[in-house]
Amino acid sequence: MTCTRDQRGLSESVQHAVIFPVLMLITLGVIQAGIWIHGHSVAGHAAAAGVDIARGSYGSVDEARATATALATAGGLHDVTVQARRTGGNAEVVVSGSAPLMLDLGLARITEHATSPLEKVTRP
Repeated sequence: MTCTRDQRGLSESVQHAVIFPVLMLITLGVIQAGIWIHGHSVAGHAAAAGVDIARGSYGSVDEARATATALATAGGLHDVTVQARRTGGNAEVVVSGSAPLMLDLGLARITEHATSPLEKVTRP
């Protein structure tokens, strides 16, 4: 009696061996992109909050810097640096930080900035 092997099982094994790593890479890529987009969102919101404080008539650059740093750090960025200044009738805040990416391809460092005119108190 001769035994014949079923080639269909071997074909399915090869398909799974090729498809599974591709699906894993796609899944990890989507997660990586989501973390990167979230990092940009956090840095942008931190810069906007900092500039809101810096532009106020009672706000200070130091308070804006502290607030932006706290928000960026709480949002998941690390190695956060914040530059805040009030010059020429404008307030500007620049927030930089690194997103916690699984595979850093040079995209982890994120920088966002916000600019707004200073508040002016006028008599009615």
